[in-house]
Amino acid sequence: MVVVLKAVFKMSEDQAHRVMMTAHQREACVVAVYTKDIAETRASEGTEFGHAHGFPLHFTTEPEE
Repeated sequence: MVVVLKAVFKMSEDQAHRVMMTAHQREACVVAVYTKDIAETRASEGTEFGHAHGFPLHFTTEPEE
């Protein structure tokens, strides 16, 4: 998962590891906040990249509350 976060969301190794651990422990987490178009693109890219590398990841978008 770290490789996906670094490649698609441009995170550092440490940041990607923290996000990965949060997602693992809570089964979901906020990865980043973007405008709607960018968020949808990154979510799609992250899901596709993850599946291509054997990770059962699914990124989704939600409006900010």
